Amino acid sequence: MLLEDSPANTRILINAPLDGFGKHNRVLLIFYALPNGNTIEQTFGKALKEGDDWHFDIQHIGAQTRYLRHVITKETIVVVYLESSHKSWPLWKKDNPDFSFDTKNIVDKITSMFSAWNPEIVLNGHSGGGRFIFSYLEAVQKIPDKVKRIAFLDSDYGYEDSIHGPKLTDWLNSGKDRFLSVLAYNDSVVVYNGKPLVSATGGTWYRSKMMKSYLSRSFQFREELNDSLLWYRSRGNKIEFILKTNPEEKIYHTVQEERNGFIQSMLSGTKHEQKGYRYFGERAYKNYISDAVNPPIRQLNIPPRKTNAETGSVFMKRIENMRLEEREEEIYKALAAGNMPGLLRNTVSLEADFADAEGVVHKVEYQIVPDYLSVGSDDDFCRIPMNPRTAQRLATLFGASLITAKISDDVYQKAEVKLEPFPYKPVGNANETVQKFIDHNTQIERQKAAAGGQNGQIIAGIKKDVILSNHIAQLPDKVVIYGWHKIDGSPIQPVYSGHVYWYVDYSHGIRLMNNQVLLDGKPVLLSEILKDSVLFKVFSNEEAPMLQTVYLTH
Repeated sequence: MLLEDSPANTRILINAPLDGFGKHNRVLLIFYALPNGNTIEQTFGKALKEGDDWHFDIQHIGAQTRYLRHVITKETIVVVYLESSHKSWPLWKKDNPDFSFDTKNIVDKITSMFSAWNPEIVLNGHSGGGRFIFSYLEAVQKIPDKVKRIAFLDSDYGYEDSIHGPKLTDWLNSGKDRFLSVLAYNDSVVVYNGKPLVSATGGTWYRSKMMKSYLSRSFQFREELNDSLLWYRSRGNKIEFILKTNPEEKIYHTVQEERNGFIQSMLSGTKHEQKGYRYFGERAYKNYISDAVNPPIRQLNIPPRKTNAETGSVFMKRIENMRLEEREEEIYKALAAGNMPGLLRNTVSLEADFADAEGVVHKVEYQIVPDYLSVGSDDDFCRIPMNPRTAQRLATLFGASLITAKISDDVYQKAEVKLEPFPYKPVGNANETVQKFIDHNTQIERQKAAAGGQNGQIIAGIKKDVILSNHIAQLPDKVVIYGWHKIDGSPIQPVYSGHVYWYVDYSHGIRLMNNQVLLDGKPVLLSEILKDSVLFKVFSNEEAPMLQTVYLTH
């Protein structure tokens, strides 16, 4: 899942297993900061073909992760690929005065997305990616207990005793389940284009020894020379420095990563270390390298519903007399915590042939939530109208997007259950009350049952969609609605932006879709397509690309 709202010019991919994970699984959340000059796709890796950039064949974090998922089975591995717009975390820091806040915000925000699975955090990175780790360490007063492993893959250039040493020491002493892995090589002897590759004190060889020396004040290390590798291990192997000697004065910067470096950084100090693989040996993950670089579309990141969560009827009764602002916050908290029926968790894939602004037809596949956002259990739920700012917060949290009018039409055409709209006459503000929301939901369920509809089937014709439109940028304090299709396919509601954003009535519904779609077989973000000067027409009926593809959330 690609996050399009990442802070401060960053690009983030969250990679989870294809088969997902259950509510009782614990997540091992690995933040992997990319090396200088590499994209997420290159870092993920693929089988190299003629004409491919060589960067695709030097890290293979995707394949090494697949290898690890067959070794680490008690936790579900999720890798968060972190790329800066500069393709360099040191340059990103230099140009970003809020780097400390933004670094911590990235970690905290993504960790919160997996809060239901009680995640354990790993901070990992190669090359300049170490700057992201150090920025995070500088942003916190104390390294959080959730951080279980920190790994520097030839990436500790920025280490300073006075800044990072005390925090690392306190963290390592705070529990037996803390692991530090440092990989480096002797870059101090390398001459490149007639000049030393690094300064006398700037390379990872120097900085790793500096870190090890500082930690030696609190931890005892034993030293071992294994072939060309110097191993320094603390008691129980909780701390490991592996330093590659370099009598031939070669550059091993990426070779360390290629030769099972990521695997070693994740297994050091465990019973799996050096079993089935060797650090700096042959690629143990070669059978896991994929032909394609594009990660598959992921399911929405919706937490499991807690066993003690309120039913729909109890929730609706509780919010019945709340002020609008309070009600919206309770709706957000309930859905963000996963209090929704199971029918909303499994998206349905729809395919279509849509033309762009130049008339070129593209094959698209997108994943739609089959029904409107609802609170409660499978047996007791209520479709819940909300304002677009609340809906946007939820969409962003889940890795989803609101839909467009064009998608609304396509969903209606392909819906398995099409119901006749059921409007209420306006009497005062009755249509804006929670009781009317409940009455309308009850009516929909009656119609669905009469039509033989089942939970999980795509249902349409029951609500007006809150949609994305150019009106959002033009009228940021408004909500844009469309749809409520009649049986003949024509919408009762044309695109309309006359209501203030906080206006909500029973007829409004929130249909989400996965923000990652397939365009001619390649995963791309809907939010990026809608901004493209040519491709916007693929998913939009409007006359211009969208300047803004999300609602304001405050």
